[in-house]
Amino acid sequence: MMKRAPFLITLLAVLPLTACGSTQSAVAPSLAKRPYEGRFDVPVQPVPVAPPGALPAALGERLARWDAALIKAQSQFSAQRGDAVRLVGAANGAAQASEAWVVAQQAISRLMAARAPLTDAIAELDKLYLERSAAEEFDGMPEVYALRERMLEADSAQQAILESLNASLK
Repeated sequence: MMKRAPFLITLLAVLPLTACGSTQSAVAPSLAKRPYEGRFDVPVQPVPVAPPGALPAALGERLARWDAALIKAQSQFSAQRGDAVRLVGAANGAAQASEAWVVAQQAISRLMAARAPLTDAIAELDKLYLERSAAEEFDGMPEVYALRERMLEADSAQQAILESLNASLK
């Protein structure tokens, strides 16, 4: 009986495995499209969209105001930049909270404040874009996009300068 025990254990272990092999069919399922597949493969019909019209006068005035804010912000930033660069350079290596460090921080703060007209104009322009898009008023939108790109470019350049000054002050 002891000699049969390993044989019986092996037989009982292998027996369930034979059932797995018998359930597989000899033919694999086809990967071809079934008749009901592809019923929704309908080409998308192009929707004609009229190009945006000319810039409305009221919108032109607002864009001119924001363009002036961009110029003013760049001018104010440029005027404050030289002073900030000089003061941050003088504070380079100074301990935090030292007189030179505090003066340099104040110069950076003034430089950040000089950006306010630009950041305000970007926020107002974004609001205008959302309002006009929701109302489906697309006349003058190319001009809105162009001004916004110029504003974002100036904002990015100013932000890079501020990050550089803050990094040198630490």
